[in-house]
Amino acid sequence: MSSKILYSTSATATGGRDGKAATTDGSFAVTLGTPKELGGNGQGNNPEQLFASGYAACFLGAMKFAASQNKDLPRVPADASVTATVGIGPRSDKGFGLDVALEISLPGVDKAAAEALVAEADTICPYSHATRGNIEVRLSVA
Repeated sequence: MSSKILYSTSATATGGRDGKAATTDGSFAVTLGTPKELGGNGQGNNPEQLFASGYAACFLGAMKFAASQNKDLPRVPADASVTATVGIGPRSDKGFGLDVALEISLPGVDKAAAEALVAEADTICPYSHATRGNIEVRLSVA
């Protein structure tokens, strides 16, 4: 980890999957609920949705950063999108694990150039860095 932290935030959760979470600065708050598939009533948001949203936004930001740092990479079009699909299920050893797929859409960008940009973003994105070696993340360019 870098010795120079550029940004830091904190959030507190209470009640687990059927509780609440909020940032300490009050800018974000969410009511949490266990999905029906995991035995809950499906009301509220869950950690997998929050992770998917964060990863998608972060990866798109990493693509923009990569393009700004390397003139050989294509620019990210305004209508670009990243869809993160996050699944949860039992691990063979104990507990639960995540399954992640990122689908990247870069309208108007040549597929080979888009794949080069995605590969570079994958080396930059802190979510990709944190998950690498821990869970498989499948990347696809639509």
